[in-house]
Amino acid sequence: MYRENFAFENYYHIFNRGLDKRNLFLERKDYSRFIRSLYYFNDINFLPNNFDYEEQILINNPSRKEMVEILAWCLMPNHFHLILSPKIKSGITKFMRRLGTGYTMYTNIKYKRSGHVFQGPFKAKHIKDNEYLQHLTRYIHLNPLKLIDPNWEEKGVKNVKTSKNFIIAYPWSSLGDYLGEKRFPEIINDIPEIIFTKDKSKYGNFLWEWLGKGIPLELDCIKF
Repeated sequence: MYRENFAFENYYHIFNRGLDKRNLFLERKDYSRFIRSLYYFNDINFLPNNFDYEEQILINNPSRKEMVEILAWCLMPNHFHLILSPKIKSGITKFMRRLGTGYTMYTNIKYKRSGHVFQGPFKAKHIKDNEYLQHLTRYIHLNPLKLIDPNWEEKGVKNVKTSKNFIIAYPWSSLGDYLGEKRFPEIINDIPEIIFTKDKSKYGNFLWEWLGKGIPLELDCIKF
């Protein structure tokens, strides 16, 4: 799929969307399936053609050998964002190939369709420093605000309280793990301290800082 020399101990913003901007996730089970795929496909020993993990509870397996570290993620109706770091050679490429192929097969079987589901190969952007990494996690976790306030990035949110409540309750991202709720600890197993992990309120304050004023123009390059 995507050809780039992904370096160890480096983080990458990985993203893709549905073909012709169509929705990737049509119901809750689709989101749940993709989330389980983040866990099960990130194991060299897991067979990607196994479709029997739909309702299984995520359990940390000591024999797992992960291909990537998943630092943050967010699923939107027609696209997704991931922050990944390779743990084996070509780990990101192998993991994303599994993820893309597996979810395409699942979607085509479930909805009795055929062909591509994603709009081409996944996109990747190297995260060059810790400051950018911090801001990117914030951007990804605030991404769902577009669902209730499409123009908030340019103008800030209309109602801060409503926006906070919506973001905290949004179930399809890693934000809960960042705020100490541990929604998906099997997927996010170790957040670097540069992301304020020892002080959850500090990350929360950092997150809400953009709400009233929108995203700075110099960070437009991360939008998708």
